[in-house]
Amino acid sequence: MTIETEKNIRVLLIDDHSLFRAGLEGLLATRGIDVIGSFGDADSGLDMAKALSPDIVLLDIRMPNTSGLKVLTQLRKLNLKMPIVMLTTSREDTDIAEALQCGANGYLLKDMEPDELIDALHSIMQGETVVAQDLTATLARVVQGNINKPDSQDKLSDLTPREREILTQIAEGGSNKVIARNLGITDGTVKLHVKSILRKLNVHSRVEAAVIAVEHGLGKQQQTLN
Repeated sequence: MTIETEKNIRVLLIDDHSLFRAGLEGLLATRGIDVIGSFGDADSGLDMAKALSPDIVLLDIRMPNTSGLKVLTQLRKLNLKMPIVMLTTSREDTDIAEALQCGANGYLLKDMEPDELIDALHSIMQGETVVAQDLTATLARVVQGNINKPDSQDKLSDLTPREREILTQIAEGGSNKVIARNLGITDGTVKLHVKSILRKLNVHSRVEAAVIAVEHGLGKQQQTLN
């Protein structure tokens, strides 16, 4: 029995490649991250996500009989609040766009360096939404490709001047602490505004909000949106 100085991240892995799952479990274990469930089919993964309440769900996109994007949508419909991260080989613009629009908290690649993957998971646990560094150019195309909800412009008009100001800084990659410092307000106040922004835009993550913001001329695209 080991004594932990801090709570380990508890991960649920849904991926149909058993060899990849085994290798990833071993890697994560060496970095103090617990894989509390590892499943090769979507139905089992969905059931155990509800039962085990992991800290993070790692989800492949390409799976037999269904897609990770459908699983992502189902998990969000269940109102599960844990971060859900796509871990995939797909670099397709449409996959990245749909994943972020459906509420993914990260889009990572299976060929990432181990340290980069671990850093990304810790950042996601801190509330960031992370897209793999190798996808910077792809994310830029996604942001600029009219991948927006039809009524997003109307929703922007519902924002208060302060919320638009904060949304602009979110689109520029600002964390809550940075935004608070820039605007001379508290972190808690920023968090309340961010919650209101996400509700009014009807999105699940800061990346989704930032995509809408950039499409309408607020801020600039960033690779990692805190």
